[in-house]
Amino acid sequence: YYSGVHRSMQAGIQGSKVSGACSIVVSGQYDGDEDLGDTILYVGAGKRPGPQVFHQEWTGWGNEALRKSCDTGKPVRVVRSSKFLSEFAPYSGYRYDGLYTVTHVQTFL
Repeated sequence: YYSGVHRSMQAGIQGSKVSGACSIVVSGQYDGDEDLGDTILYVGAGKRPGPQVFHQEWTGWGNEALRKSCDTGKPVRVVRSSKFLSEFAPYSGYRYDGLYTVTHVQTFL
């Protein structure tokens, strides 16, 4: 947050449905999040942490921002959190890990 890489202290997706996503924080907050290093499966925004019991919706600005980035090919900054149990997560705190391209979006359980 303080470095300006991801400007939201709470939301995992920063951006807008008009210009697309600027950044995401990979924190493993939702079941279904996967960090494979150069590929990230990101559940999105708008539901409660833990198992998902219904589809994400496109009506939230964060999910619409990711969909817009997919449509335009605009890269998204990725910040990884040490809270996510992944070999790619930092030992502590948060780390900026570069620009990624959103290649696919869908709703599913």
